[in-house]
Amino acid sequence: MAGPPWPARHRGEHRHRFLRVWDLLAGAAAEVVALVLPVECVCCGKEDLTLCSGCERRLRMLTRHPFRAETGSPALMDTDGSVILPVVAAGIYREELSQSILAFKRHGQGQLRSVLSKILAGALAAAYAGTDRMVLVPVPTSAGAYRKRGFSPVHLLLAGAPWSISSRHPEYLDALRKVRNPRTGNSLGGQKGLGRGDRSRRVRGSMRSARGARGRALRGRQCIIVDDVLTTGATLAEAARAIHEAGGIVRGAVVLAATRPPDAAAVPAQSRQSGRNPR
Repeated sequence: MAGPPWPARHRGEHRHRFLRVWDLLAGAAAEVVALVLPVECVCCGKEDLTLCSGCERRLRMLTRHPFRAETGSPALMDTDGSVILPVVAAGIYREELSQSILAFKRHGQGQLRSVLSKILAGALAAAYAGTDRMVLVPVPTSAGAYRKRGFSPVHLLLAGAPWSISSRHPEYLDALRKVRNPRTGNSLGGQKGLGRGDRSRRVRGSMRSARGARGRALRGRQCIIVDDVLTTGATLAEAARAIHEAGGIVRGAVVLAATRPPDAAAVPAQSRQSGRNPR
């Protein structure tokens, strides 16, 4: 049986005795915690790991070929079939990928953050290699979701991503905010279970640029919107509207997963070495 398409990663040994001892103590502490507070794989239920090695391998297989995903999202396509906003997804929202994203959004486990951050960075690198001057703009979470979780999933993933898009860490601007929707009278909350029309109406006018320097920093900048899951595209379209209103230039978006697989007309994402942007 062929091995996985990525090299095995081995933990290096520290040269200093203190650090080696610290590693041993940390490992022992993790084993004690696992005994006192046992955890299970969020995908298969195997004990002692948030994500077991088999499910992590499957997750990486599901996301090794990022693809153009906007054709499955009506809010991102014009009536004549032209693309309004190009989007690259790391994978299809199914199996281990959907289970890992849901578990991370609920609890923010460290192991899931590490794996999903690498997947997100890989999708960004595949789509936007060589674009050092672009800034990443995460889609903001609602105030209610933040109070419930205690964190913003997209911001947390971006902060933990091992970047390889360029020789330097790409800039990201926390420049968007959720606001009370003038059409519904409520701030934007969860959209699970809503249809295409309801989603579009609910998000329209629900974002703005941050006040002060963060909002002004968008002016004249080329931006990439970053989110976790793509469904109808209404959220990304609203984020793009808010960025344009603040004077930013939206070049595209990247997501961890798309709920619809690409159709035959979808264009695959370029490889990391190509250095080409999706058009």
